[in-house]
Amino acid sequence: MTEATGIVGEFLGLKAETDADVLAMQCGDFYEFFADDAELVADELDLKVSQKSSHGSSYPMAGVPVDDLTPYLKALVERGYTVAVAEQHEDGGDIHREIERVVTPGTLLDVARVDAQYLAAVVRAGDGGTGGDADDTTYGLAFADVTTGRFHVTTVEGTAAALTELYRFSPVEVLPGPGIRDDGALCDRIEERTGARLSLPDASSFAPGQAGHVARDHFGDDTFETLGVGDLGVRAAGAVLAYVDETGTGVLASMTRVQPYHGGEHVELDATTQRNLELTETMHGDRAGSLFATVDHTVTSPGGRLLKEWLQRPRRDRDTLDERQASVAAFTAGALGREEVRDTLDAAYDLERLASRAVGGSADATDLLRVRDTLGVLPELVEAIEASPQLADSPLSGILSRPDREAAAALRDELADALVEDPPKTTTQGGLFKPGYDDELDELRERHEAAQAYFDELADRVKREHGLSHVTVDRNKTDGYYVQVGKSAADGVPEHFEHVKTLKNSKRFRTDELAEKERELFRLEEQRGELEARLFDELRDRVAARAELLQDVGRTVAEVDVLASLATHAVSNDWNRPELTDERALDVTAGRHPVVEQTVEFVPNDCHLDDERTFTVVTGPNMSGKSTYMRQTALIVLLAQVGSFVPAREATVGLVDGIYTRVGALDELAQGRSTFMVEMQELSNILHSATEDSLVILDEVGRGTATYDGISIAWAAVEYLHNEIRAKTLFATHYHELTGLAEHLERVQNVHVAADERDGDVTFLRTVREGPTDRSYGIHVADLAGVPEPVVDRARDVLDRLRQEKAIEARGSSGGDGGGGQQVVFDLDSGTMATADGGRETEHEPAIDPETEAILDELDEVDVDRTSPVELMQRVQEWQERLDRE
Repeated sequence: MTEATGIVGEFLGLKAETDADVLAMQCGDFYEFFADDAELVADELDLKVSQKSSHGSSYPMAGVPVDDLTPYLKALVERGYTVAVAEQHEDGGDIHREIERVVTPGTLLDVARVDAQYLAAVVRAGDGGTGGDADDTTYGLAFADVTTGRFHVTTVEGTAAALTELYRFSPVEVLPGPGIRDDGALCDRIEERTGARLSLPDASSFAPGQAGHVARDHFGDDTFETLGVGDLGVRAAGAVLAYVDETGTGVLASMTRVQPYHGGEHVELDATTQRNLELTETMHGDRAGSLFATVDHTVTSPGGRLLKEWLQRPRRDRDTLDERQASVAAFTAGALGREEVRDTLDAAYDLERLASRAVGGSADATDLLRVRDTLGVLPELVEAIEASPQLADSPLSGILSRPDREAAAALRDELADALVEDPPKTTTQGGLFKPGYDDELDELRERHEAAQAYFDELADRVKREHGLSHVTVDRNKTDGYYVQVGKSAADGVPEHFEHVKTLKNSKRFRTDELAEKERELFRLEEQRGELEARLFDELRDRVAARAELLQDVGRTVAEVDVLASLATHAVSNDWNRPELTDERALDVTAGRHPVVEQTVEFVPNDCHLDDERTFTVVTGPNMSGKSTYMRQTALIVLLAQVGSFVPAREATVGLVDGIYTRVGALDELAQGRSTFMVEMQELSNILHSATEDSLVILDEVGRGTATYDGISIAWAAVEYLHNEIRAKTLFATHYHELTGLAEHLERVQNVHVAADERDGDVTFLRTVREGPTDRSYGIHVADLAGVPEPVVDRARDVLDRLRQEKAIEARGSSGGDGGGGQQVVFDLDSGTMATADGGRETEHEPAIDPETEAILDELDEVDVDRTSPVELMQRVQEWQERLDRE
């Protein structure tokens, strides 16, 4: 194919300059796509494809109007594409185009989603020297939301902690550092954990010198040192800033402050715990049914974002929690004031995102009016709170005093004085500003209105002066202004009327005077449009310069919204204020699960843990509610450390530094990890991470392997948690042998979920009582689940024989009562297995293969008293894998 020239050639040349998947190039009033890009966007966005000829060849072409580009950009980015945008420029009549921005998931400004839209960078110590799951590897992470200007930086120890932070922030795009991008397994886990797109900017943007310079130049030379942010965090921050700058979003100025955070400020919630507790989505990935969806009664988008952030990052600071609790208590007590506040909040827009749009230069007049309206919400909130005795005497007044209310009022007044209530969509067509805003504009407006009056009166004047009927004056892009006369009267027009066009029922004319007046009007329109555009840009720049003020107001409005939301839920669901303490106590009376109680008549239960009873073994039938009981306890603690009321009659909560759970099996066979492997990895993370100030929830540890292996692992884990870690722990198990530990370990207690059996029917009472359960109800659960009746009956027979310690006969495939088929007999007393064939029984010793025999020898050599539980579990896992290979 001959090399393209002209517009197509310019397009292909620009496309070769970028790594973007798609190029949108402005050509006048349209953004055009050519060649393969045209076919791609046509397929993805249902656009019409035409053909463009260039140098004897034909190229597919598709386009969208300039004003309609944003929704198409969003659609392409949401489908995983990176889009470069080339803008058209004119210099002395010469038209050329340049790529001015590249739109990626993390740099898309015009988003509809309520959630934060984070761009993340992660860098690893040594740039690849240590990899995998090493717990001594340090990571630096930075998270920036270009739509709000939020910027967070931290450093963490270990791969698991880094993945947890990525899960917590849920970025839409991740920039992995040089060492990480070469670690395919880790990149896969990042994508799996976040669902984010991994982008690979130049590795130099992570280099200590360059990244450090970029970060310190933006936030200040001493900022990171003052805030205690280490080198890795600075490098991640610099990489994010460089990427935002390179993609041309123009929003760097909205990132007015860096917010470092450290583990000591928040409750540790690893990714497994966040999934297990279904904080923001269920185990199936749905929002409905999550804790967030249940308690979210916010009325603003930033309020919803902040509530999600609080749930994912509970606090450990008593002062913060006391302020939140007192505010929620005030809202619960002052119902009228609460509803007044919520009605006022309903008029607020997303001020943080509006600030970013102003900084990026994409805010239009409607956006600035929304800034004005939201700034006006602040004094209305103050008034509503001061008018309510319950709210006035609370921390809410102090919260509303954090932003500079005087500066906010001044900016609001400026915007109110400047813009009309219903502005045009573009800044160049005139009509943006109120009279009196600018003297020069007022003068131009008067001259323009006077010029316009000539055309408004022209039709009547033509009729009057020339005795014509059916006369109108109009304007279009082709003919400009014209006089249109009906055909029946067209013969009577004066000679100086120049004929322009003949239509079916009329004719169009122009005159020299009309042409002169038109030129004057167009010149005034152009001058007015240019002046209004300049005035608007200046106004938007002044708004952008107050981005930090807008962010402060926006965050304050969001916080009040969240506190009112928590109170709304507390009132409607009979939640109560927990007592927070620094003691190692957890005392819940009549606690409930905050989500489950929405759909069923919930049976409340107590939970009591203190220095003398730190470990609770929970037993009971399947489906009786053990997991729900443990989850509700964890959620009550979490909600208390969010600052919320809790679903309980009373609760005293000792502040925890972390909540760790292993609840349910997350099978990851697709990643080459068995259910048991995942279970052991999650357990290992808990045993390494939990402290005596943590809350640990463990459900059915060891069930993913052979019974004796499972009991051994569970037993060792109980001892280690009790003796070494001393964390507050709820431990559910089907291994009834573990209930005996309460007699040997001083801080272990047994509770069970009760069931009532009468005449063979079992009722799960959902009530937690002291002591261990006396039996299992697995067969009853099988019956409830619809297992065929012959199987259930046979299971009952086998169970009876087990209880009586009798030999059990395994029936052959010929069925019946054993007739016609070989039977295998298990003798519980001797432990032997025999076959019965025609009255002859032959005992069989099971054959042991060499690998199994080797493992038994190794097991015999293990000194259990001198081996740590973690090492024991690792050995058991190794043996299990070797046996699986056999």
